[in-house]
Amino acid sequence: MEKIEIKGLELAERFYTEAVKPMLKERFPALYDRAAAGLVGHGSECYGYDDVYSADHDYGAGVCIWLAKEDFERYGAAVQAEYDKAAAAWEHAAAGRYKISARRTTEQGTGRVGVLETGAFYYGLLGTDTLPKTNREWLALPSERLSAAANGRVFEDHAGIFSSFRNGLLAYYPEDVRKKKMAACAAIMAQSGQYNYARCMRRGEYLAAELALSEFVRSACQLVYLLNRKYCPFYKWMHRGLRDMTILSEIGDMLMLLTDVTDSKQKWQSEQAQSDGRLLIVEAVCQVMAQELHDEGLTATDNTYMEAHAKELICGIEDEELKGMHILQDS
Repeated sequence: MEKIEIKGLELAERFYTEAVKPMLKERFPALYDRAAAGLVGHGSECYGYDDVYSADHDYGAGVCIWLAKEDFERYGAAVQAEYDKAAAAWEHAAAGRYKISARRTTEQGTGRVGVLETGAFYYGLLGTDTLPKTNREWLALPSERLSAAANGRVFEDHAGIFSSFRNGLLAYYPEDVRKKKMAACAAIMAQSGQYNYARCMRRGEYLAAELALSEFVRSACQLVYLLNRKYCPFYKWMHRGLRDMTILSEIGDMLMLLTDVTDSKQKWQSEQAQSDGRLLIVEAVCQVMAQELHDEGLTATDNTYMEAHAKELICGIEDEELKGMHILQDS
């Protein structure tokens, strides 16, 4: 993979330091002390995953300037106009240094950078502009939305309003919610990978088997994020993010082995099912997962069938409402 000339987060911070910050201090000195700046949200650059392929859309000089509602209503349009001028001038001056072109914004990428109202920014990502207050509210928020709201970097936040909300998200799920989500992942891993994959292959339902394997991979990835107390991102970056994990980062490499197995169909058709490499990888992943859950004291069973761990995780939940919900219910 060819490396990108400069990562988006670093580009955004340089753009802010060299162009936007001086503009704010000069043109809006009182507002500068109440604003926050950074790069958070959708886009590979917000995760630090951007590469040469990322630069073909919604990439270039851009930073988020977050304002409180009253400041946004009063100054938003004026600050945006000055921001646009600063961006155009900086892109022209910095093109040679950083080998960048003008930012090309797609319809889907509109509103990701520029002057933003703090509450509206979080509402756009999460569907709420207040932190969850109950376990049910936490449970209902999709992890990929939480991930997008908690990624990236804040360069400055003098008033602390933006960071106060962000820090509440970074504190992560309440423990009962984490256990509920872990139980669901373990149950799906058992159902899809340890049970239904083989049944589908045996019946010759090969596409259904691929879908079962996909569900297994997704749930295994999600469980690793939960063990690391990190929000699982959009599926495109789910596997990539495993490289950065402290706990069970090796699961990413184990799951990658599934893509190397090309003879599964032939194995089942020739009655050599037990030598299907996918079955062996699924069981190896489950063994590692089960051992980690046991070692952390989250479960006590030595059973490698993940459903047994799902049941124990549910039993460990103190919130009776969550404990009484269906194991896969998420709202």
